[in-house]
Amino acid sequence: MSDTRETRRAVIVLILLVATWGYSWITSKIGLDYASSIDVVAMRLELGVLTLLAGLWWTGRSLKPQHWKALLIIGLIQTGAFLLLNTWALSEGGPGKTSILVFTMPFWVIVFAWPILHERIHGLQWIAVVLAVAGLVSVLEPWQMHTSMFSKTLAVIAGMCWAIGVIYAKKLHNIAKVEPLAFTFWQMLVGLVPVLLCQIMIDRPPVVWSNTFIFVTLFNGIVATGLGWLAWLYVLHRLPAGTTSLSSLGIPVIAIFSSWIQFGEQVGRSELIGMLLIGLALALLSYLSIRRHEMPEPMTGQE
Repeated sequence: MSDTRETRRAVIVLILLVATWGYSWITSKIGLDYASSIDVVAMRLELGVLTLLAGLWWTGRSLKPQHWKALLIIGLIQTGAFLLLNTWALSEGGPGKTSILVFTMPFWVIVFAWPILHERIHGLQWIAVVLAVAGLVSVLEPWQMHTSMFSKTLAVIAGMCWAIGVIYAKKLHNIAKVEPLAFTFWQMLVGLVPVLLCQIMIDRPPVVWSNTFIFVTLFNGIVATGLGWLAWLYVLHRLPAGTTSLSSLGIPVIAIFSSWIQFGEQVGRSELIGMLLIGLALALLSYLSIRRHEMPEPMTGQE
């Protein structure tokens, strides 16, 4: 296959992936009408693990786990804690606002990389951080005590967990060669353990089985999580760094507009200004990534 045709195919896959990950915020919200956040996360991860296992078998990759310390840290924080907090936030708030707060992850990566990786913030990164902080304050609206601060705070903490996972993945990749598909499989399996423990220990309403719930569960677990990760790893090796980094812009945009159309989610003036500021900061970071020809960390893929 020619390079041009391969690139065109990868672009199509990336567009479909961004649309899938963006709309998965909507299907996750729908699923929460039928099950608790713990059950929604558990089923999503179980199906994702099985899909990645099939992908490993199909590609003939080894199932042998490596880098156990990093696997435990990234699996527990980026997969387990992130998805539980993310879905909990979604159960309390709208998909649009939740997604934009979770996608502050790149800014937390910059902040946490300073003490952990000794990567100092410099140049235009400072402007991106300032824009992101101003946007966060506008979306959180701490001066409006009647707003849904709880769900918004959960979403921000979820973004921090995602960032910590990315930081440790970068740290690992700086010292060792990592097979991303096998690592992602084991990372997801490790992250599933605390979710299963929560299922055992925490009382919650029973799952209300319906055709709608089955559909959104299969979509979230197999399509968005399992096949989504396979597609993400596929495009990372076939597209320029800047192209793949722009996906961080498209996913929350799709979530916001889909939530507005499907749920009628309303955004106040302050929240809209905050979303625009965060979007500008994301665009600036994407521009910096393109200019420096930086390859995105594979772990920046959405869970």
